[in-house]
Amino acid sequence: MNKKGLIFILATLICLCNPVQLPAWQDETHIAIAKAAGYAKWYNATGADMAKLKAGEIEAHNHFVSNSRKTRVTPAMVFSQIEKYDQIDPSGHLYGAIIASVREYQRRVEAGKYGQYSLGFCAHYVGDLSQPLHNIEYNAFNRKNHAAFDGVVNPEILTHLDKIRVYDIVIFSEADLARHVARIGEDARRLGYRLEFEDRILTKEEAYRQLSHSASLFRGILNFLQVPVSGIRCP
Repeated sequence: MNKKGLIFILATLICLCNPVQLPAWQDETHIAIAKAAGYAKWYNATGADMAKLKAGEIEAHNHFVSNSRKTRVTPAMVFSQIEKYDQIDPSGHLYGAIIASVREYQRRVEAGKYGQYSLGFCAHYVGDLSQPLHNIEYNAFNRKNHAAFDGVVNPEILTHLDKIRVYDIVIFSEADLARHVARIGEDARRLGYRLEFEDRILTKEEAYRQLSHSASLFRGILNFLQVPVSGIRCP
């Protein structure tokens, strides 16, 4: 193999494996999830993406899990990822990051410190959880369609919060939280691979369904942490 061929292969592998290039639901969509959940400091929900500009891979790996077609997302998987929070792992550890950020919020509050930034990170991770392409391999379909998935309802979302249907999720323990994270992650994983098979992006209706899962879970987390929720809506 000549030198140019080797360079091409290496460059291709870097593009396939580099999660730092992986975007997420766009800012307005993350804000809408937090608002629909009733989070008073909804503006913190964009912070995790901003952190990627400085923290690079250390933060980026908290935003996805590269699940294969045969992988089944389980509560055990969620718990196995907690210790990887803020570590470099090309396979990603979004599920564990959700619980890790909840723990971080609890530790800071118990120590008399400001915990809202940790909760803002949690809001962002919970939003990423419902994005189907954050739950499948970063393959050709994912790379081609990721930006389209992220922006499918973004231009209208802040004036259509009523389309995000928040349902009751009751959390009494980390075990309950892990179970719901696994449920939503598995649902998103299956949807992602189904859309790949059908070779299409998700519809607006499907997007709002996914966003409803994230908003409902974050509302459940806020209630679990006894954080007051509000009925804030965008104009």
